[in-house]
Amino acid sequence: MGTVVFDPDEAEKLGRDERKPVILVRVETSPDDVHGVLHSKGVLTARGGATSHAAVVTRGLGIPCVAGCEDIQVDYDAAEFRVGDKVVRRGDGLSIDGGTGEVFAGSIRTIEPDFDREVDLQNLLAWADEVRSLQVWANADYPRDAVRARKFGAQGIGLDRTEHMFMETDRLPIVHEMILAAPEYRKVKRQRETVVKQIEAATNDRRRDLEGQLAEIDSRLEDLSRRYIGSLEHLGRMQREDFVGILREMAGLPVIIRLIDPPLHEFLPRYETLLVHVTKLRIAREDPDAFIRAATSEEDRALIVEVRKAGSDVATGIDALLPRKERLLEAVKGSRETNPMLGLRGCRLGIMFPEITEMQVRAIFEAACRLKKEGVDVRPEIMIPLVGLPEELRIERHALEKEAKSVMDREGISVDYKFGTMIEIPRAALVADAIARHAEFFSFGTNDLTQTTMGYSRDDAEPKFLLDYVEQGILPRNPFQTIDRDGVGQLMRMCVQKGRKVRRDLEIGICGEHGGDPASIEFCHAIGLNYVSCSPFRVPVARLAAAHAKLRQEAARAKDA
Repeated sequence: MGTVVFDPDEAEKLGRDERKPVILVRVETSPDDVHGVLHSKGVLTARGGATSHAAVVTRGLGIPCVAGCEDIQVDYDAAEFRVGDKVVRRGDGLSIDGGTGEVFAGSIRTIEPDFDREVDLQNLLAWADEVRSLQVWANADYPRDAVRARKFGAQGIGLDRTEHMFMETDRLPIVHEMILAAPEYRKVKRQRETVVKQIEAATNDRRRDLEGQLAEIDSRLEDLSRRYIGSLEHLGRMQREDFVGILREMAGLPVIIRLIDPPLHEFLPRYETLLVHVTKLRIAREDPDAFIRAATSEEDRALIVEVRKAGSDVATGIDALLPRKERLLEAVKGSRETNPMLGLRGCRLGIMFPEITEMQVRAIFEAACRLKKEGVDVRPEIMIPLVGLPEELRIERHALEKEAKSVMDREGISVDYKFGTMIEIPRAALVADAIARHAEFFSFGTNDLTQTTMGYSRDDAEPKFLLDYVEQGILPRNPFQTIDRDGVGQLMRMCVQKGRKVRRDLEIGICGEHGGDPASIEFCHAIGLNYVSCSPFRVPVARLAAAHAKLRQEAARAKDA
């Protein structure tokens, strides 16, 4: 329960700074909204489903969420939403039940559960642990998630999504600067490589002209390097502290750290929002006072706050803010893709912009070396996402292991680690034997593997047709909640067999939302996975389900004997 807010910035301010319970209401959430979600008591969205961004993030944080409530009509400008004749405005009380999907007008008093006091449950889970052979790990992005994971009995971290660390409010401006400079840095760097080759083959007269070009290129590259490499170094220091925190909390247990996965545009404001801001700021430059008087919507007021922060008065604020917004708009325009989830992301991002993933690996090993010097037992495992070609993994691993070795040599410390990949597109499962030659572990990203195998968008399918398919019996279950054994499951089974044929000790787990679903856990046990990884809050359920899976398997074998 809490008061309704529509702006993630306001949710952060009220929830963190003023300690007020808020319910964040959005049409749908994106990585831009994570800072607001973190400080909300609940999230309500008009679009999405059980594995949408809002549902995945809130499940990991233990925050109630009702996603895909299509009956609500959200109006950001009016700061209200409607359900038929009922209007709920900013500041009104609201209660939601993430288990049933119910939404209640007004504030209903709730009681926080206390896991530590549930003695009978603790005993039951201890018995389950004695029976099960499948390990239960947890997905955790922050040290506080790792604390919860250990409290609930997790035996490792199966997914640390490093991109969530980029979404902190104080980091976004640095991330923006990095993204703005990255494409130009890459372009100019390639130009330099071309000119250097031309100089090596040129005659004396031609060489002098080329050397002049090289001097100009070097000057541009120096400026871009200050912006791009400087931003990465700043982010690297921040990420290093993040990794210190999570590795310390999980001392003695494995921590799988996934390198940056989403396309870069996800860290930028929405194109439509930027276009409106740029247009309004251009108009406001002609008459700043009229701009202030005309501001009536929440969005306009938020823009005015940005203007005031940017300058000593409104006019200078507009002059300072407008060029930055224009640069962001151009960056978003240049990075827009027709199908971004199958575009420049995952390992492709690391290959095209290697400095980003090198920074992350450097931060991981600096953190690991520091902790090992303190006597902490650290076990980092670095996961390269979205691999479909063995050569992608070979190139990435080779470059990143050089970075890891460089840090360990500099620190005079040796850290035990593993490199592996996420299996989330069908081709990776089909060529798992070739990929296993370059990987020490596989982790099934079943959210994306389900999308790419079935051709369903997880954000669009549930509200549009998927629930009807289940109701009509076209599908036995929602494949984003329970593994589709006949399709996705067969790819997983094949991947396990092919991978272990090449590398017998290949560690294989699952880190998608299915890792907390009892029916999916039973399937994971049957095909021989080492572990399942789920939200910290689902770890107790997974521990019990893993024991049930083992008992059912043994009962079936006894019956057949």
